[in-house]
Amino acid sequence: MFQGVKLAIAPIGWTNDDMPELGGEITFEQCVSEMALAGFSGSEVGNKYPRNTEVLKKALGLRGLEIASAWFSSFLTSKPCEETTKAFMEHRDFLHEMGAKVIVVSEQGNSIQGQMETPLFDQKPVFTDEEWGRLIEGLHLLGDLAAEKGMKIVYHHHMGTGIQTAEEINRLMEETDPDKVSLLYDTGHLVFSGEDHLQVLNKHMSRIAHVHLKDVRSEIANKVREEKMSFLQAVKQGVFTVPGDGVIDFKPVFDALEASGYKGWFVVEAEQDPAIANPLEYALKARSYIRQQSGL
Repeated sequence: MFQGVKLAIAPIGWTNDDMPELGGEITFEQCVSEMALAGFSGSEVGNKYPRNTEVLKKALGLRGLEIASAWFSSFLTSKPCEETTKAFMEHRDFLHEMGAKVIVVSEQGNSIQGQMETPLFDQKPVFTDEEWGRLIEGLHLLGDLAAEKGMKIVYHHHMGTGIQTAEEINRLMEETDPDKVSLLYDTGHLVFSGEDHLQVLNKHMSRIAHVHLKDVRSEIANKVREEKMSFLQAVKQGVFTVPGDGVIDFKPVFDALEASGYKGWFVVEAEQDPAIANPLEYALKARSYIRQQSGL
């Protein structure tokens, strides 16, 4: 049985930050109420969440929810470092006030994840050695800033960015200081990219401090490659879904994490069109599957 693991769900199944038209009519209150109703104890932060910490704490407290973390876009490879660090400190202080221990960081320099027409697999950015150098140096700085508040940064490998593949994750882990940079392990992004998700898990287990549980519909993933779709088009088509509804067997993932003594959050994060995939229905489906497979 897992000790010290808590279960959260991301609001992206209800309302999408990159495509606000998805779930545009769904309120913050509906989103967090349904999270609690489905049996989750935590959430990440979405675009409809109040930024006033007292207001947010009250709304979450009424429903027995905590904030697990929140996404931060860094631009260390493409903009002056000061721009990223200034925004990061505001983000860090907000999350610290909300009681979060980790900060999700993803490098968005040259990213195509938010571009509606750019083919995902044909035009994925590849960092130069100079950009790698700026990224590593910048992440170490962000890690130091997080440590000032007793927090960690967890790097989110992501489709359509310069850190997507197993090879890129390996280089990032080799060149960063383990005391300053941890890894966010995301099943869905690895499988969609065509990587061996269990190999990445086992290779970097000691660095993993946050976990996103996301499943993949393989027939749509294949279609995205063949038809040269963008990341956002893939999401709209339904490439991602909740654990237990796609091709990934999560039992080995849970077994490996449990054997390693992982402590922290598991976050169900499966962006779909809520008009097609009812968010409460899918949250309940995920909660049931995770209970069956992990005992949580």
